[in-house]
This record gives sequence, C-alpha cells and structure tokens, in this order.
Amino acid sequence: MVLMDSRKRNRLLLWIIVLGIGNFVLYTLLYWYLGGDAPNGFVREGMYHLRGHFLWGTTGRSTGPVSRGIWLYSFVHSISIWPTIAAVLVSMLALARPHIIATMKSDSLIGGRTFVATCMTVIVLVTGASTLLFILNFARAISAIADGGSYNVG
Repeated sequence: MVLMDSRKRNRLLLWIIVLGIGNFVLYTLLYWYLGGDAPNGFVREGMYHLRGHFLWGTTGRSTGPVSRGIWLYSFVHSISIWPTIAAVLVSMLALARPHIIATMKSDSLIGGRTFVATCMTVIVLVTGASTLLFILNFARAISAIADGGSYNVG
C-alpha cells in the first residue's frame, strides 16, 4: 500500500527540513538577542530572568528582568528544539535512505535498512527523552512560581 508518491513525500520531507532549520535559526537569533533562555534562567521575587551560558562564558550571565510572556515563550521555544532536531534528522535520513541502502551492501557489517532504522530509533529515543525532561522542568518551574516561589535560583 502506497500512502504517498515519492515526489510528494520528498517535497514534504524537504519542507520539514526547511521549517526545522528555520525554527533552529529563530531560536538561535532570539537566544542571542534576548541574552539567553528561560531554562537556563531563573525567577526570583516575581521577576523573570533569562541566562545565556554560551554567550557570557561558562558561568553565564543573567539578563535584566523580562516579562512573564517572554520568559514563557523562551521556555516553550527551548522545548520545541528537541522535536525539531528529530524531525530534521529523520527527514534527512528518509531522503538519504535509498543511497545508504545502496552503499551498505551485503558485505557491510550491517545492512543499510538496519542502519537507517537504528539511527532513526536512536534519534527518536534521545530527542524524545530530552523533550520529556524539558517538559518536566517546565512543569516544575510553573508549579514553583505559581505559588509565588522561585525557580532555578542557586
């Protein structure tokens, strides 16, 4: 059973790659512009701060206070990076699959189909676990600040 012809599938995969790279570029530019992101930032006394470890050295430096909306957006956008990575990598593997299979003939240690399936599985498991950890961290942050508490203050 063919769900979609190969030209339509390939166009869809290319769009997933383009949109995924666009999301990553947007995240990177906003991380730079805002001075960090919420998962690395903190909330203290009702004030929301971002922190950018990679912009300001290994210890990082926090921004001045930002709005709750910016802080929430930053956190959610940070969560979106993990499924974006998965979508881009899996799409690239799907596009390259025929070439990988042709290159990894029977004389290879493992076959091309097995290699592609293993890579896709590892990508989905690692990015899925990372997404889950970020979501749990976000839930923990929302829970802590809902009662007027602090988050990530250390």
